[in-house]
Amino acid sequence: QVQLVESGGGLAQPGGSLRLSCAASGSFFRINAVGWYRQAPGKERELVASMTSGGTTTYADSVKGRFTISRDNARKTAYLQMNSLKPEDTAVYYCTPDLIDLGGHEQGFWGQGTQVTVSS
Repeated sequence: QVQLVESGGGLAQPGGSLRLSCAASGSFFRINAVGWYRQAPGKERELVASMTSGGTTTYADSVKGRFTISRDNARKTAYLQMNSLKPEDTAVYYCTPDLIDLGGHEQGFWGQGTQVTVSS
């Protein structure tokens, strides 16, 4: 069984930084592709950052240059570094890693979400 635990959310001031973590545990070999979504109140869920199995990253225009997605398979953790935060970044953030099990099968998972609030 696989468990995902997101952490790192909280309250930040405009211009501040937060680093979200998505730690995976259980019977799998490695994190393959990974994405981070967010959903603000009254808005649709949007993809803010993604990383392919090969390491290619993509960002939403609204976060480009401010957010950085990464993964560390030694720690079985994905990250979203968020700098120069703005009030409009306020949302619940979800990680979505694709995990490869020991048999080579790939399966997608969703984290439980972590609240990020940017306010002075």
